[in-house]
Amino acid sequence: MLKFLLRALFKPTYRPKARPNRKPVREALDYKAGRSSTVSSAQPETPQSGAPPARGATFDAETAHSVTLPRVLEGPAYVTDGDTITIQKTQVRLYGIDAPELNHPYGKKAKWAMVRLCKGHNIRAEITDEDEYGRTVAKCFLPDGRDLSEELVKQGLAIDWPKFSGGKYRDLEVAGIRKKLWLADARQKGRKHVWEKFDAKKNGERKEK
Repeated sequence: MLKFLLRALFKPTYRPKARPNRKPVREALDYKAGRSSTVSSAQPETPQSGAPPARGATFDAETAHSVTLPRVLEGPAYVTDGDTITIQKTQVRLYGIDAPELNHPYGKKAKWAMVRLCKGHNIRAEITDEDEYGRTVAKCFLPDGRDLSEELVKQGLAIDWPKFSGGKYRDLEVAGIRKKLWLADARQKGRKHVWEKFDAKKNGERKEK
């Protein structure tokens, strides 16, 4: 009985055992990694203006523009007549001039003049159009930049064709050349009867032979 009273009088006051101060799991992990758990509100950086797009970026059709490439043929030329050559299997009519046909006066001379100009060279033909016969019309140049049409006119073996050239080669024509190449001049003026008369005469001469 005495022991029970003594225990009741001297019983220590109960204090709950303090719990350890635990940090939240996310904070603990961030701490261990040496990072701050604060989430940044800043937006991701965008490429600076003018910088190239990221690799694999989608093609932007709205800002696209057409790329027009000139039609150009380049290579050795096979000469048909004074104003017609063939490059890469494409028949090309020289731009802006009219040379005599092979069976016309000076026709063969014009052809061989063109052969001499083109021989051993790669000719550059800048295509401008197709004529009514389906042949390609082109501005043709030698490797040194000389215009084949211009060269033949200066040699007195072709005349300017203003309808197509705008008179580009007219000032280069040799004096009296339109009388010399009268059939070409007649063609430009639409005088078909002159050609018909010439052809009839030539055919008559052949029959007599």
